[in-house]
Amino acid sequence: MAIRILLLILFVSFNFLTGASAEVPLKAAFIRDHQLWMKDGDKEIQLTTGQYVSSPQWSKDGQFIAYLAGDEKGEKTYLYIYDLKKKESYQPYPLIETSQIKWSPTSNQLAYNSGGVLSVTKTKNERPQGFENVSLGVSDFEWFPDGKAFIVSSQSNLLPTGWEPVRLFKVPVDANLDTNKIKPFYTIQTNTTDLFAIDAVYFKWSPDGSWVSFLLTPTASWSNDSNTLSVLSSVGDHLQVIGKMLGNENWIKWAPTKNQLAFISGEGRFYVVNKNTAVTDIPTLNKRKEYTPKGYVDLDLEWLSPDEIIVARAKENKEWKEGAVPTMFTSLYVINIKSGEQKQLTFPKKSKIDKAPQVVGSTITWYRTSEKENKGDVWVKDKIDGLEHLWLKNVDSAPTLYKKSN
Repeated sequence: MAIRILLLILFVSFNFLTGASAEVPLKAAFIRDHQLWMKDGDKEIQLTTGQYVSSPQWSKDGQFIAYLAGDEKGEKTYLYIYDLKKKESYQPYPLIETSQIKWSPTSNQLAYNSGGVLSVTKTKNERPQGFENVSLGVSDFEWFPDGKAFIVSSQSNLLPTGWEPVRLFKVPVDANLDTNKIKPFYTIQTNTTDLFAIDAVYFKWSPDGSWVSFLLTPTASWSNDSNTLSVLSSVGDHLQVIGKMLGNENWIKWAPTKNQLAFISGEGRFYVVNKNTAVTDIPTLNKRKEYTPKGYVDLDLEWLSPDEIIVARAKENKEWKEGAVPTMFTSLYVINIKSGEQKQLTFPKKSKIDKAPQVVGSTITWYRTSEKENKGDVWVKDKIDGLEHLWLKNVDSAPTLYKKSN
């Protein structure tokens, strides 16, 4: 009898352990004390020393991490790449000053914008090295899904007759500054009453590559309070204006498998009121649907599944009128956009803030910090009803998770 009980205990314990280890293995690049680190499973590795690192980005195959590093104030940042195979950091071309870097969706080629000059890395010894110029006059850019071209915006100029239209271009990767290869893609006619903008930024492609979303931004002070979310067809023949929102790139997310766009709508630069999670089908046939309950604001979002969205939510603060902007103490909630059901996912202590949710498979991560801290911790749970646990301690910001693509 005692042996049977012991075997039963061992069986239950084995199943518990295997169930607990069934989570998607996480791999992340993160910043701690200004340095680049990596965590793979349970192992943490420091990758840089003596730098001020920002914006780590994984290559498609996970062999390289591109990042920016510069002076302590962040006024000048330069491009570096860490090679995980050779375990070393290098500059693909010395002294390139840039704040925009993006890996190709199909290869280990890196594009970057340096002072309006769009360039791509060449390949040497099977890693990105050297560069080729692609186009001049670039404000923002994104790869086309096939990795063969870029969609590029060029900021409009102020003429005596008013602002020029916002122009988008399709630029082949091998354009090499040849303007004959660069084709106009779409011209956005704007005016100061209905649709005023001088630039287009934050390009993001739909899951099937048939639409690209972006923000139309007005002049600097105005853009702090309101920008126009828009989508354009992949052949450049159909533009739709979606709504007004702030200039936060992370507040725009395509659904994982459907042409549905989630975003946080609402004008006004302060986060205390009027920040609502909205979802719309693209192309837009019906009015968008908003999910934020009355009396609350949503300040971050991420898709959990084709029908579920995670948001960082706090109670709105209509009482605040002037003085220091109050901290919004957010917790994570899950919204089922099909049923309308909503439930709280995390329960931080009173002084803590949960934000920056990310999803890999069924694994959910978020960044937990507090009002007076410049650092925070990364917490993880497997699925909505899983047990949360601490995964990264004392990091400068939310990590960049490696998401293996097909």
